[in-house]
Amino acid sequence: MDEFAWIVWLVLILIFVIIEMLTVDLVFLMLAIGSVGGLISGLFGAPWWLQLIIGAVLSVLLLFTIRPPLLKVLRRGGDPAKTLVDALIGMSGTVVSTVTPVGGQVKLAVGETWTARTAPGTPDIVPGQHVTVVSIEGATAVVAPAERSVH
Repeated sequence: MDEFAWIVWLVLILIFVIIEMLTVDLVFLMLAIGSVGGLISGLFGAPWWLQLIIGAVLSVLLLFTIRPPLLKVLRRGGDPAKTLVDALIGMSGTVVSTVTPVGGQVKLAVGETWTARTAPGTPDIVPGQHVTVVSIEGATAVVAPAERSVH
């Protein structure tokens, strides 16, 4: 088996690289690099069990030492704009049908009409009043009366 272990290492490296290209999470890249360590140790004549240990130890070391800083660098340039549910929190809206702790409807600033309910401890809100989205629970906006600014 020792004489053909390099083929196993090459197949593992290829599989790990392909999976990494699909996931882009750097886990399988670290496993691929660990497998390169196993391949190199095999080319220098190490027995298969030592190759396996070298590959595993190198992979674990890379996962816990190199991967976290690399992820931080990769995610640093991400888009800071809020999206999806995060973009709705804090958004203003107008009550369309009376909002109670059980239900109601609001039209948000983006033009969407949402099922809504009042935040805990908030009285019913009548149509025409302005509200602010406090949170989103499933497909329901939890709202509170908007703060009025004094001029």
